[in-house]
Amino acid sequence: MKRELPAYVYNKKGVLYFQRRGYQTTRIESRPGTKEFALEYAALLNGAQAAPTTGKTFSVLVTNYERSQRYKRLAPRTARDYDKVLSWVREKIGSKAVAGIKRKDVIRARDANAETVRFANYIVQVVRILMEHAIDLGWRDDNPAKGVSLLKADTKPREPWPPEMIEKFRAAADGRALLVFELCLGTGQRIGDVLKMRWSDIECDGINVAQGKTGAKLWVPFTSHLRAILADTQKIGPTICAWGRGKPTSYRSAHEAVMNVRKVIGAEDYDLHGLRYAAAAELAALGCDDDLIAAVTGHTTKAMI
Repeated sequence: MKRELPAYVYNKKGVLYFQRRGYQTTRIESRPGTKEFALEYAALLNGAQAAPTTGKTFSVLVTNYERSQRYKRLAPRTARDYDKVLSWVREKIGSKAVAGIKRKDVIRARDANAETVRFANYIVQVVRILMEHAIDLGWRDDNPAKGVSLLKADTKPREPWPPEMIEKFRAAADGRALLVFELCLGTGQRIGDVLKMRWSDIECDGINVAQGKTGAKLWVPFTSHLRAILADTQKIGPTICAWGRGKPTSYRSAHEAVMNVRKVIGAEDYDLHGLRYAAAAELAALGCDDDLIAAVTGHTTKAMI
Protein backbone atom coordinates (compact mmCIF):
# COMPACT_ATOMS: atom_id res chain seq x y z
CA MET A 1 0.00 0.00 0.00
CA LYS A 2 1.41 3.42 -0.96
CA ARG A 3 2.44 5.57 1.94
CA GLU A 4 0.33 8.75 2.10
CA LEU A 5 2.81 10.83 4.10
CA PRO A 6 6.18 11.90 2.70
CA ALA A 7 9.42 10.31 3.85
CA TYR A 8 10.38 10.75 7.49
CA VAL A 9 6.91 12.02 8.47
CA TYR A 10 4.89 9.87 10.86
CA ASN A 11 1.44 10.15 12.34
CA LYS A 12 1.33 9.40 16.07
CA LYS A 13 -2.17 9.59 17.48
CA GLY A 14 -3.16 12.38 15.13
CA VAL A 15 0.04 14.40 15.53
CA LEU A 16 2.66 14.55 12.77
CA TYR A 17 6.37 14.24 13.53
CA PHE A 18 9.50 14.53 11.41
CA GLN A 19 11.77 11.64 12.37
CA ARG A 20 15.02 10.89 10.61
CA ARG A 21 18.11 9.14 11.90
CA GLY A 22 20.67 11.69 12.97
CA TYR A 23 18.08 14.48 13.21
CA GLN A 24 16.07 15.83 16.09
CA THR A 25 12.48 14.62 16.22
CA THR A 26 10.27 17.64 15.46
CA ARG A 27 6.52 18.13 15.62
CA ILE A 28 4.96 19.39 12.38
CA GLU A 29 2.28 22.02 12.90
CA SER A 30 0.92 22.32 9.32
CA ARG A 31 -1.60 20.05 7.63
CA PRO A 32 -0.46 17.77 4.78
CA GLY A 33 -1.36 19.07 1.32
CA THR A 34 -1.08 22.73 2.27
CA LYS A 35 1.54 25.23 1.14
CA GLU A 36 2.53 25.71 4.78
CA PHE A 37 3.21 21.99 5.14
CA ALA A 38 5.39 21.94 2.02
CA LEU A 39 7.45 24.85 3.31
CA GLU A 40 7.79 23.35 6.79
CA TYR A 41 8.75 19.95 5.38
CA ALA A 42 11.34 21.49 3.08
CA ALA A 43 12.81 23.45 5.97
CA LEU A 44 13.13 20.27 8.03
CA LEU A 45 14.76 18.39 5.19
CA ASN A 46 17.17 21.17 4.29
CA GLY A 47 17.73 23.03 7.50
CA ALA A 48 16.99 20.69 10.41
CA GLN A 49 19.95 20.42 12.73
CA ALA A 50 21.27 16.99 13.44
CA ALA A 51 20.62 15.86 16.98
CA PRO A 52 23.87 15.78 18.91
CA THR A 53 25.43 12.36 19.21
CA THR A 54 27.69 13.64 21.97
CA GLY A 55 26.95 16.02 24.81
CA LYS A 56 24.99 15.78 28.00
CA THR A 57 21.47 15.42 26.57
CA PHE A 58 18.78 12.97 27.60
CA SER A 59 19.10 11.10 24.33
CA VAL A 60 22.79 10.48 25.01
CA LEU A 61 22.07 9.67 28.66
CA VAL A 62 19.49 7.01 27.71
CA THR A 63 21.90 5.40 25.26
CA ASN A 64 24.63 5.39 27.89
CA TYR A 65 22.26 3.89 30.46
CA GLU A 66 21.17 1.13 28.06
CA ARG A 67 24.80 0.13 27.63
CA SER A 68 25.44 0.04 31.40
CA GLN A 69 25.42 -2.95 33.72
CA ARG A 70 22.69 -1.18 35.67
CA TYR A 71 20.36 -1.74 32.70
CA LYS A 72 21.74 -5.11 31.59
CA ARG A 73 21.08 -6.60 35.03
CA LEU A 74 17.35 -5.88 34.80
CA ALA A 75 14.98 -8.81 34.55
CA PRO A 76 13.48 -9.11 31.02
CA ARG A 77 10.01 -8.06 32.15
CA THR A 78 11.34 -5.03 34.02
CA ALA A 79 13.48 -4.04 31.04
CA ARG A 80 10.40 -4.13 28.78
CA ASP A 81 8.54 -1.81 31.16
CA TYR A 82 11.51 0.55 31.37
CA ASP A 83 11.91 0.57 27.59
CA LYS A 84 8.49 2.19 27.19
CA VAL A 85 9.58 5.11 29.35
CA LEU A 86 13.03 5.32 27.76
CA SER A 87 11.34 5.69 24.36
CA TRP A 88 9.11 8.39 25.84
CA VAL A 89 12.17 10.22 27.21
CA ARG A 90 13.90 10.11 23.82
CA GLU A 91 10.81 11.44 22.02
CA LYS A 92 9.77 14.13 24.49
CA ILE A 93 13.02 15.48 25.94
CA GLY A 94 15.79 13.72 24.05
CA SER A 95 17.41 16.95 22.89
CA LYS A 96 17.18 18.65 26.30
CA ALA A 97 20.20 19.08 28.56
CA VAL A 98 20.27 16.71 31.52
CA ALA A 99 21.51 19.56 33.73
CA GLY A 100 18.37 21.58 33.02
CA ILE A 101 15.68 19.27 34.41
CA LYS A 102 14.11 20.31 37.72
CA ARG A 103 11.82 18.65 40.25
CA LYS A 104 8.82 20.57 38.90
CA ASP A 105 9.48 19.11 35.43
CA VAL A 106 9.30 15.55 36.77
CA ILE A 107 6.04 16.34 38.58
CA ARG A 108 4.63 17.96 35.45
CA ALA A 109 5.49 14.90 33.35
CA ARG A 110 3.90 12.60 35.94
CA ASP A 111 0.70 14.63 36.11
CA ALA A 112 0.45 14.96 32.32
CA ASN A 113 0.20 11.16 32.13
CA ALA A 114 -2.07 10.72 35.14
CA GLU A 115 -4.78 9.01 33.07
CA THR A 116 -2.51 5.97 32.93
CA VAL A 117 -1.32 5.79 36.53
CA ARG A 118 1.08 2.91 36.01
CA PHE A 119 2.91 4.67 33.16
CA ALA A 120 2.92 8.01 35.02
CA ASN A 121 4.58 6.34 38.01
CA TYR A 122 7.06 4.56 35.77
CA ILE A 123 8.11 7.96 34.37
CA VAL A 124 9.01 9.09 37.88
CA GLN A 125 10.80 5.85 38.70
CA VAL A 126 12.78 5.58 35.47
CA VAL A 127 13.75 9.26 35.40
CA ARG A 128 14.92 8.80 39.00
CA ILE A 129 17.16 5.95 37.85
CA LEU A 130 18.43 7.99 34.88
CA MET A 131 19.32 10.84 37.22
CA GLU A 132 21.26 8.45 39.45
CA HIS A 133 23.12 7.31 36.35
CA ALA A 134 23.79 10.95 35.45
CA ILE A 135 25.24 11.52 38.93
CA ASP A 136 27.51 8.51 38.43
CA LEU A 137 28.69 10.05 35.15
CA GLY A 138 29.37 13.38 36.81
CA TRP A 139 26.67 15.17 34.83
CA ARG A 140 24.69 16.25 37.92
CA ASP A 141 25.19 16.59 41.64
CA ASP A 142 21.56 15.99 42.60
CA ASN A 143 18.54 13.88 41.65
CA PRO A 144 15.46 16.06 41.00
CA ALA A 145 13.22 12.97 40.75
CA LYS A 146 14.19 11.73 44.21
CA GLY A 147 11.29 12.10 46.64
CA VAL A 148 8.68 12.81 43.95
CA SER A 149 5.61 10.90 45.08
CA LEU A 150 3.84 8.31 42.97
CA LEU A 151 0.19 8.53 42.04
CA LYS A 152 -2.27 6.28 43.78
CA ALA A 153 -4.51 4.15 41.60
CA ASP A 154 -8.21 4.42 42.36
CA THR A 155 -8.58 0.70 42.89
CA LYS A 156 -9.30 -1.51 45.85
CA PRO A 157 -6.22 -3.08 47.46
CA ARG A 158 -5.74 -6.78 46.80
CA GLU A 159 -6.82 -9.16 49.52
CA PRO A 160 -5.57 -12.69 50.20
CA TRP A 161 -8.10 -15.41 49.51
CA PRO A 162 -9.87 -16.34 52.78
CA PRO A 163 -9.73 -20.04 53.76
CA GLU A 164 -13.44 -20.60 53.14
CA MET A 165 -13.20 -19.20 49.60
CA ILE A 166 -10.17 -21.39 48.88
CA GLU A 167 -12.18 -24.47 49.90
CA LYS A 168 -15.13 -23.36 47.76
CA PHE A 169 -12.85 -23.06 44.75
CA ARG A 170 -11.38 -26.51 45.32
CA ALA A 171 -14.85 -27.99 45.56
CA ALA A 172 -16.08 -26.32 42.37
CA ALA A 173 -12.98 -26.54 40.12
CA ASP A 174 -11.26 -29.30 38.22
CA GLY A 175 -8.84 -29.73 35.34
CA ARG A 176 -6.69 -26.83 34.28
CA ALA A 177 -8.44 -24.27 36.52
CA LEU A 178 -7.67 -26.30 39.64
CA LEU A 179 -4.10 -26.99 38.51
CA VAL A 180 -3.38 -23.28 37.95
CA PHE A 181 -5.04 -22.42 41.25
CA GLU A 182 -3.03 -24.93 43.29
CA LEU A 183 0.24 -23.98 41.60
CA CYS A 184 -0.30 -20.28 42.37
CA LEU A 185 -1.37 -20.95 45.94
CA GLY A 186 1.05 -23.78 46.65
CA THR A 187 4.17 -22.02 45.35
CA GLY A 188 3.30 -18.39 46.10
CA GLN A 189 4.60 -17.31 42.68
CA ARG A 190 3.31 -14.88 40.08
CA ILE A 191 1.05 -16.34 37.39
CA GLY A 192 3.64 -15.59 34.68
CA ASP A 193 6.22 -17.71 36.48
CA VAL A 194 3.66 -20.44 37.24
CA LEU A 195 2.79 -20.86 33.56
CA LYS A 196 6.49 -21.30 32.71
CA MET A 197 7.02 -24.09 35.25
CA ARG A 198 8.23 -27.31 33.64
CA TRP A 199 8.13 -30.90 34.78
CA SER A 200 11.92 -30.87 34.66
CA ASP A 201 11.93 -28.11 37.30
CA ILE A 202 10.59 -30.53 39.92
CA GLU A 203 13.26 -31.70 42.34
CA CYS A 204 13.17 -33.34 45.80
CA ASP A 205 9.43 -32.90 46.44
CA GLY A 206 9.57 -29.26 45.40
CA ILE A 207 10.09 -27.11 42.35
CA ASN A 208 12.87 -24.82 41.16
CA VAL A 209 11.67 -21.36 40.15
CA ALA A 210 13.44 -18.55 38.29
CA GLN A 211 11.33 -15.44 38.80
CA GLY A 212 10.87 -13.42 35.64
CA LYS A 213 10.42 -10.08 37.42
CA THR A 214 13.21 -10.22 39.98
CA GLY A 215 15.56 -12.82 38.52
CA ALA A 216 15.53 -14.60 41.90
CA LYS A 217 16.12 -18.36 41.84
CA LEU A 218 14.14 -20.30 44.42
CA TRP A 219 13.29 -23.82 45.46
CA VAL A 220 9.74 -24.11 46.79
CA PRO A 221 8.55 -27.25 48.64
CA PHE A 222 5.22 -28.78 47.63
CA THR A 223 2.12 -28.43 49.78
CA SER A 224 0.00 -31.56 50.24
CA HIS A 225 -2.72 -30.19 47.92
CA LEU A 226 -0.22 -29.32 45.18
CA ARG A 227 1.57 -32.65 45.52
CA ALA A 228 -1.75 -34.49 45.10
CA ILE A 229 -2.90 -32.59 42.02
CA LEU A 230 0.49 -32.94 40.32
CA ALA A 231 0.32 -36.68 40.88
CA ASP A 232 -3.03 -36.73 39.04
CA THR A 233 -1.92 -34.42 36.20
CA GLN A 234 -1.02 -36.05 32.91
CA LYS A 235 2.29 -34.99 31.39
CA ILE A 236 1.33 -33.87 27.89
CA GLY A 237 4.09 -31.33 27.31
CA PRO A 238 7.25 -29.88 28.82
CA THR A 239 5.34 -27.28 30.84
CA ILE A 240 3.14 -28.38 33.73
CA CYS A 241 0.24 -26.15 32.68
CA ALA A 242 -0.22 -27.56 29.19
CA TRP A 243 -3.26 -28.44 27.13
CA GLY A 244 -4.22 -30.14 23.87
CA ARG A 245 -1.08 -31.64 22.38
CA GLY A 246 1.21 -30.13 24.96
CA LYS A 247 0.85 -26.44 24.11
CA PRO A 248 1.73 -24.14 27.06
CA THR A 249 -1.26 -22.43 28.66
CA SER A 250 -1.42 -18.69 27.95
CA TYR A 251 -2.16 -16.09 30.60
CA ARG A 252 -5.50 -15.32 28.99
CA SER A 253 -6.54 -18.96 28.97
CA ALA A 254 -5.47 -19.46 32.60
CA HIS A 255 -7.24 -16.30 33.70
CA GLU A 256 -10.47 -17.29 31.96
CA ALA A 257 -10.43 -20.81 33.40
CA VAL A 258 -9.98 -19.51 36.94
CA MET A 259 -12.42 -16.62 36.45
CA ASN A 260 -15.19 -18.99 35.35
CA VAL A 261 -14.95 -20.75 38.71
CA ARG A 262 -14.64 -17.48 40.62
CA LYS A 263 -17.93 -16.32 39.13
CA VAL A 264 -19.66 -19.55 40.15
CA ILE A 265 -18.56 -19.29 43.80
CA GLY A 266 -18.80 -15.49 44.10
CA ALA A 267 -15.05 -14.88 44.33
CA GLU A 268 -14.76 -12.09 41.77
CA ASP A 269 -13.00 -9.88 44.35
CA TYR A 270 -10.12 -12.34 44.67
CA ASP A 271 -7.76 -12.62 41.71
CA LEU A 272 -4.82 -14.82 40.77
CA HIS A 273 -2.27 -12.48 42.32
CA GLY A 274 -4.28 -12.61 45.53
CA LEU A 275 -3.26 -16.28 45.80
CA ARG A 276 0.32 -15.08 46.21
CA TYR A 277 -0.89 -12.96 49.12
CA ALA A 278 -2.77 -15.95 50.50
CA ALA A 279 0.36 -18.12 50.33
CA ALA A 280 2.33 -15.54 52.32
CA ALA A 281 -0.53 -15.20 54.80
CA GLU A 282 -0.66 -18.98 55.33
CA LEU A 283 3.09 -19.09 55.99
CA ALA A 284 2.76 -16.24 58.48
CA ALA A 285 -0.13 -18.01 60.22
CA LEU A 286 2.08 -21.08 60.59
CA GLY A 287 4.61 -18.97 62.47
CA CYS A 288 7.17 -18.48 59.69
CA ASP A 289 9.31 -15.36 60.04
CA ASP A 290 9.80 -12.77 57.30
CA ASP A 291 13.06 -14.29 56.08
CA LEU A 292 11.48 -17.70 55.57
CA ILE A 293 8.46 -16.22 53.79
CA ALA A 294 10.82 -14.27 51.52
CA ALA A 295 12.73 -17.47 50.78
CA VAL A 296 9.51 -19.03 49.46
CA THR A 297 7.81 -16.09 47.70
CA GLY A 298 10.94 -14.31 46.50
CA HIS A 299 9.85 -10.94 47.90
CA THR A 300 12.86 -8.67 48.16
CA THR A 301 11.82 -6.34 51.01
CA LYS A 302 10.13 -6.80 54.36
CA ALA A 303 7.70 -4.02 53.44
CA MET A 304 6.36 -6.21 50.60
CA ILE A 305 6.05 -9.18 52.94
